[in-house]
Amino acid sequence: MADALKGLNSLLVHVGEGPDPVSGSVTPPIYQTSTFAFPTNESMADFMNEQKAGYIYTRLGNPNFSVVEAKVAALEGAEKCLLVSSGMAAVATALTALCASGDHLVAHADVYGGTFGLLHDLLPKFGVETSFLDLRDPSTLAAALRPTTRAVYLETPSNPSLRLADIAAIAEIAHRSGVKVIVDNTFATPVNQRPLALGADAVLHSGTKYLNGHSDVVAGLIAGSAEFVLACSDVARKLGGTLNAFDAWLLGRGLKTLGLRMEKQNENGQAVAEYLARHAAIAEVLYPGLPSHPQYALAQRQMTGSGGVLSVRLKGGPAAVDRFLNRVQLFGRAVSLGSVESLITQPVAAVHRFVPPEFQAMGGITPDLVRIAVGIEDIDDLIRDLEQALA
Repeated sequence: MADALKGLNSLLVHVGEGPDPVSGSVTPPIYQTSTFAFPTNESMADFMNEQKAGYIYTRLGNPNFSVVEAKVAALEGAEKCLLVSSGMAAVATALTALCASGDHLVAHADVYGGTFGLLHDLLPKFGVETSFLDLRDPSTLAAALRPTTRAVYLETPSNPSLRLADIAAIAEIAHRSGVKVIVDNTFATPVNQRPLALGADAVLHSGTKYLNGHSDVVAGLIAGSAEFVLACSDVARKLGGTLNAFDAWLLGRGLKTLGLRMEKQNENGQAVAEYLARHAAIAEVLYPGLPSHPQYALAQRQMTGSGGVLSVRLKGGPAAVDRFLNRVQLFGRAVSLGSVESLITQPVAAVHRFVPPEFQAMGGITPDLVRIAVGIEDIDDLIRDLEQALA
């Protein structure tokens, strides 16, 4: 089906599904079951010997998972995709599949706080070391690579400083040393950026965010070569980070409108960024769609849209931040992003609270920084709310 469809929205609606062969339902049923029966003992043996496709136990696969996996693989241009229980499960599964004790990773400085905790606090207990670098200059990577380096881990745009990494340049440097490049594509989504086409080896998503888009599912995805995704699948089966069928069904439903939602969120994000860039209370706007962004040229080359997330630095420091966040009415004071509703948060008080100060400084995460995740509301209402909160 994916080969026959050229348009983004057609792909999102149709890939991985069709009328139910039993009932004719135009939407996939929810396979709310833990286990699947076989017609004969021989057929179960064939399945276990991997001679036939099918399902045996939801921890190992479910038809609702297959729908989502097919859509995201097609979106990213990947051979295969794996659905897991959360974005952090995707990160942990991918890196566990790649690394063993004694191995080394490279990551850019301002990764998501949960990912930082995994790389900085947990993986060292298993003998895996991470070097955190400012990878806005790809040339810094070459000197950091070691014989034991297994992967470079990127978020681009990064969370919450909206810094970009030149995926193609970093992939070229990494591949010369046999090092994999893993890209968290959550902020951009495959609508705005295709890391595999730029040379990355695998793509990760927090499906909780834009892919689902409705703040009612926690999920994660890994997309890449069949070989790598099968290795990740083996790890995921052993670790048990399985999503449930209903949440997979919700995620599949959410994906159908991703193109439409991203079109609106790209538009709203650009408009809010341009408005705040002119506001006297704002010291700096961090958004790759603004010509003032230091990597604007890279954004224009690497991305087809700038997304719905931006960060701003307020004049007046933390007191101004508190006042601003306490006065917003339409924007929800909450972590997460990528859903239909607009959310706002102070990173140092939330998901980056437990990142050590020296690493916050490396990532440009300061007390005056506010992250704004713009939803699909009418732009006039969003601007009006920001205006009164900053007045």
